[in-house]
Amino acid sequence: MAVLRVSGQTPDEALTVTSKVLDQNKTALPGVVITIQEDKSNKSIITGADGSFTIHTTSSDVLVFKLIGYGLVLKPALEVNNAPVILSKTLVDAGDDDNVYIPFGVRKRREITATISTLKADDLPQIPSSSLNNVFSGRLSGLAIIPNGSQQPGYDVSSFLIRGRSSYNNNQEPLVLVDGVERDFKSMDLGEIESISVLKDAGTIAWYGMYGANGVIYVKTRRGSATSTKVTFDAQAGIQQPLNIASPLDAYSYATLYNEALVNGGAAPTYNAAALQAYQTGSDPYRYPNNNFVKDYIRQAAPTQRYVATVTGGNAFIKYYTLLSAYDQAGIYKGGNNPTYDGNTNFNRYNLRTNIDLHVSKSLDVSLDIGGRITNLRFPNIGTGTFLNTVYGTPANAFPVLNADGSYGGNSIFQANNPLAMLESRGVSTDLTRNLLATIIATQKLESITKGLSFNVFYSYDVAGTYRYGFNQTYATVDPFAPGGPATYGTASIVSYAANSFMGNLRRNELWLGFDYDRTFGKHGIKFTTRGSRANYSTFTALDQRREGWSNRLSYNYNQRYYMDLIGTVSGSESFAPGKRYGFFPAVSAGWILSDESFMKNTSGFLDLLKIRGSYGLVGNDATDNLRRFAFNDYFNRSGTGYNFGTSYTGVGGTEQRALANPNLTWEKAYKGSVGFDAKLFKQSLSFSADYFSEDRKDLLTNSLLPNVLGQTLLQVNEGEASYKGFESNLNFYKKIGAVNLNLFANYTYTKSKIISINEGAGIPSYQSRVGHEVSSVIQGTGYVSSMLEAIGIFQSQAEVNASPVQRFSRTVGPGDIKYKDQNNDGVIDNLDFVNTDYNFVPKSFYGFGASVAIKGFDLNFLFQGMGGRSISIHDLVISGNSTTGYINQFSVDRWTPTNPNAAYPRLLVADRGNNTQNSDFWVRSGDYLRLKNVELGYSLPASFVKRLKLSQVRFYVSGLNLLTFDKLGNLDIDPELPESGYSYGTTASGAYYPYMKIYSFGLNLKF
Repeated sequence: MAVLRVSGQTPDEALTVTSKVLDQNKTALPGVVITIQEDKSNKSIITGADGSFTIHTTSSDVLVFKLIGYGLVLKPALEVNNAPVILSKTLVDAGDDDNVYIPFGVRKRREITATISTLKADDLPQIPSSSLNNVFSGRLSGLAIIPNGSQQPGYDVSSFLIRGRSSYNNNQEPLVLVDGVERDFKSMDLGEIESISVLKDAGTIAWYGMYGANGVIYVKTRRGSATSTKVTFDAQAGIQQPLNIASPLDAYSYATLYNEALVNGGAAPTYNAAALQAYQTGSDPYRYPNNNFVKDYIRQAAPTQRYVATVTGGNAFIKYYTLLSAYDQAGIYKGGNNPTYDGNTNFNRYNLRTNIDLHVSKSLDVSLDIGGRITNLRFPNIGTGTFLNTVYGTPANAFPVLNADGSYGGNSIFQANNPLAMLESRGVSTDLTRNLLATIIATQKLESITKGLSFNVFYSYDVAGTYRYGFNQTYATVDPFAPGGPATYGTASIVSYAANSFMGNLRRNELWLGFDYDRTFGKHGIKFTTRGSRANYSTFTALDQRREGWSNRLSYNYNQRYYMDLIGTVSGSESFAPGKRYGFFPAVSAGWILSDESFMKNTSGFLDLLKIRGSYGLVGNDATDNLRRFAFNDYFNRSGTGYNFGTSYTGVGGTEQRALANPNLTWEKAYKGSVGFDAKLFKQSLSFSADYFSEDRKDLLTNSLLPNVLGQTLLQVNEGEASYKGFESNLNFYKKIGAVNLNLFANYTYTKSKIISINEGAGIPSYQSRVGHEVSSVIQGTGYVSSMLEAIGIFQSQAEVNASPVQRFSRTVGPGDIKYKDQNNDGVIDNLDFVNTDYNFVPKSFYGFGASVAIKGFDLNFLFQGMGGRSISIHDLVISGNSTTGYINQFSVDRWTPTNPNAAYPRLLVADRGNNTQNSDFWVRSGDYLRLKNVELGYSLPASFVKRLKLSQVRFYVSGLNLLTFDKLGNLDIDPELPESGYSYGTTASGAYYPYMKIYSFGLNLKF
C-alpha cells in the first residue's frame, strides 16, 4: 500500500511498463521470459536483443523475470517502470527451480550425486480417478506401476517396482513416504502434491537402512508462499467405461458347445433338437431362457466427479496451504431396485489438508501439517468377485431371471446365482474409513554455538479406522419346472440393519531427532545431518511393531564442482532374535561437474552441463512376510493329536510343535551400484541423463535342506541369492518458439534379473532348476507359475497321438488335445517333463514419452506409456468355469474341431480334462503394449476478459485416461496390463475382477 500511495495510483489501474533487463555487469539480457504472477493464461513476453521490453499490466500486479542460468526475480510492476531489472547469474542446476528433496534435506540438483527422478505435480493431467497410480504411470524412469488386482472403485490395486526384482520372496514394494513419513499416497488428491521423487540407489536409500532396499517413493506436499495469495477451484465431471469386458455366449451357442464337449468325452448330449430350436426362436423364455447378464447388469458407462478448492498465501511470519476436495465414483452395476438401499457399488472420498509454516523467531521455525481423509465404499454383500463371476460366467440358459409369477429364477444347479436377486435382495455394506495425518517439525538454529548448526524435531501421528454398516437380506429362488413340481432354494427374509462393526484400526507414530550442520569455508562446503528415529505401528488385531535406527549423512563439495556424500545408518528390526537385530548400512556417492573443467571450455557454446556420478552401498530389507512373526522362537499348538488318560480313558488334547524356529534369521542384504551422467545442452533446452545399475541381493530366504529323518520341518533359511542389472535414461527438451511453448519428454528403463542360489530338491534335472532363470514368473490367476510343459502344437489325428510319447495327465488323449515335448526322451510325458522358464509378468523394459504444447490460450499434453519383454497367461481365462458350466465361455468358440484344425484352443471336454489344463507355455502370450495413457486439452480465457471478472484465470479442459492401446494379442480381447479384468478366471465362485477403466472428463479451473 505504501508503494501505491507514493506512486499516486490505485489498485488494478491499467499500467504499461517499459524497461530493460541487465545482468550484474550491466550487460543487456535478451531472451528473458516475463510473466505476471498468478496469471496462468500463458501470457508472456521476451526481452529483445538490447534487453528491453514493454508489457501491459495493472498497478497491483507482480512481474516475474526468468532466464535459465539466472536467479528468479519478482518485482511489483510499479517498481519496474523505467527502472532496470538486474538478474544475477547462477550455476547450472542450482537455480530457484532446482530443489530436489532427499531424506530430511533438500539439495540443488547440481549437488545430487545419487540417482533420483522427480516429477512435479503441475506437469500431470487432471484426471478424476480414485487412485493416483493411474495418473503418473510411465512418467518416471525406473518406476514400473503394474495393476495386479480388482480395479473396483476405492481399491485400484497396483504394485510398484523400482528398477527390477532381485528377491523371490516378496514383490519388492518400495517404501512410500509422504513428507518423510510412511503413508499411503494413492488416495491423496493430486492438488495436495507438489512433487513425486523416486530414490533408486544406495546413495539416498541407505538412509533408511533395513527398510530401503526396494527403493523409495518420496511425495512432497504443497506449501504456502509468502509472495502471493491464491484461491483456486477445480470442478471435473467424467464418464468411465470398461476397457475390456466379457461377451457371453447366447443360449443356443452355449448349449451347442456344451453338447460338443460331452460328445468329445464319450457322453450323450444334454440338449435335444427341440431345446436348441427353442433357444434360437425364444418361443418359451421361461423353460428355455436366453439371458445376457453382462448387458443386463453391467453399465456401459458410469459417472465420476471431482471438486477441489485451495487457498494459499502468507507473509514473512506465516505461510499456509489449505485444500478441500471431494471425489465420487459410481459403480457399473445396474438392474437392482430396492427402496431401502442401492445395491450398486460406489466410492466417495473427501480430502482435507492444511500445511502451515511459522517463523516464530529469528532462530525458530515450526511447521504443522494436518491431513484428513474420509472414504465411503459401498458394495453388495454377496461380494464383488462373486457377483461379477455370476454375471460373467453363468450360462445364458441357466434360468429365467424372473419367473412368470415374479419370483427369482433358479434351479438345483444354480440355486443362488441370480444376479438380480444379488443386487436387490441380498443387502449391502458400506465401509467408512477415517484417516487423520499429523506432522509437526521444529527447527531451532544454534548459531550461538557455531554458525550453520541447528537442532531438528520431527514427529508424526497418524490414525485410521474403518467402520462397517449396512443392510442384511436373503432371498429364495424358484424352479417351477423341477422334477416332481416347483422347487424353492434358500429362504427369503426382509431387510434388516446389519450389526455395525469396526473392521480395522491403525495408529502410526514416528519420532526423528537430530542435528543439521551447513557451512561453507571458502571453496569447501560441508553439510552434515544426523537423526535418531523410532517408529511404532499399532493395530487392535496384533502386537505393536517397532522400528528404530540412527541415520547419518555427510555431504562435501569443493568449488561446487566436486561432490561426495557418505551415508552410514544403524537400523534395527524386531523380526530377528535379540542380539541379532541391528545392522550397519553404509553407502558412498560422488559427482564431478566435468563441464566446469578448463579442458572443456571449447564445449561451452553448446554444452551447459556434464556431470558424472556414481554410487555404491549396502541396504537391507527385513522381509519375513512368508514366515510367522518372531520366527526365531519355537511355538506349539494346542489341541493336536491327543492321548487317553485314566480309567475312564478320557481323551485329552495334546500339544504339537510347529515348524522349528530359526534363531539365525537375518535380513536381505542388497548391494547396489549405479553409475551415470547428466547433461544439458543448447542453453539448457535439452536435458539428457543415463544410468547403468546393478544389484546383488544376498541372504534371501529359501527352503532348508535338512533331512526328513528329523521328523520336523524347519522354517526357511537365509541361503538364497539373486541379482539384476540394467540401464535407464531420461530425455527432456524445452523450447519457446515464438508464441509456442514446446516440451518433449521421454524415459526408458531396461532390467534383467537372475537367480544365483536357491535351495531345491536333490537330484532334480538341470532343466527344472530355477538357478540362472529370471527371479519372477508369469501370473496365473492369483498365483505365480514358472515351471511349465513345453507345448508343440495340437494333435491332429489319432495316428499322431499313437506315434507320440504317452501323455499321462488324463485317461485318454485324442485329436484336439495339446501335444507336449518329451524333455528327457523317456517316451512318457509326466512331471519330469516340466521345465523352468523365463516367462515373466515383470517387464524387461518400461517406458513413457509425450509432449506438452502451449500457444496463446491453448495447451495440450499427452503421454504414451508402454512395457516390453512381459508375458501373461490366459490359462485361467480360457478354462474358467466348472463342471456345472462345462467350462464353456466366450473363448470356447475358437476350439479345435476336425473342420477347424488351426484353432487357438484345444477341443472341448467336460470331464477327463487334465491333459489340456496343465501349466504349459501353450497359454502364454505377449504382455507387451503401448498405451495412450492420458491426454489433456485446455483453453484459458484471455487475461483482459478474465480480469474484468476479478479472476486471474479461467481455464476449461477435457482429458482422457487409457484411451488407446497397441498390443500383440491380435483378436484376443483382453487387457495386456491386467488380463483378468472384466472376466471370470479359474474355477472358484469368486474368480472375477472389476474391469479396468478408461475415463473421459471435462473440467473447469478458476483462480482468484
